[in-house]
Amino acid sequence: MTIQRLTAVTALCAATTLGVAIPVQAAPATWRIDPEHTVVAFTVMHIGYAKVLGRFSEIEGQFDYDPQTRELGQVRVEIGAKSVDTDHAERDNHVRGGDFLDAGDHPMITFTADGGTATSETTGTVTGDLTIRGVTQPVTLDVTLNKRAEYPFGHGKETLGISATAEIMRSDFDMTYALPTMVGDSVGIILEFEAIRAD
Repeated sequence: MTIQRLTAVTALCAATTLGVAIPVQAAPATWRIDPEHTVVAFTVMHIGYAKVLGRFSEIEGQFDYDPQTRELGQVRVEIGAKSVDTDHAERDNHVRGGDFLDAGDHPMITFTADGGTATSETTGTVTGDLTIRGVTQPVTLDVTLNKRAEYPFGHGKETLGISATAEIMRSDFDMTYALPTMVGDSVGIILEFEAIRAD
């Protein structure tokens, strides 16, 4: 046994004898997005008059997160491009087509990340890769943790409530239809969701 190992073992034994707590590094838990309590929406300007609001109804994803250290691990979210809904059937079909999402050839919108940066106990940023119609660009989400607690009914598991926003330029994803005057380039992204602890 080396001097270094002997010293470490001696210190551990002494700490145990004296009742000193030894900190343990907790592994991040896996959290799964609850699709029944999730909103993925976007806004985009229409001819300068007002913003159109749309949303997606198909979403699934999960992420690794340690509430004690506020450390975020791997994130993966998938959104069904064909599930877009702007309350106008003809417009929805246009948005699903090649001028915009090209959902036939690229049925999934994905977001992946491998960490985040906490700015307070309840806020932070997550920068990852957003892929739309086969084009991948970096995107930063501004994230707020609204609540963490055991669910008061139903599954009863520990649950996170999260709000997040971001802004992208659709031209960065090769969506240049009707630029610059008819349909805005800037797209606001709105996320409101609950995530259930899986382990």
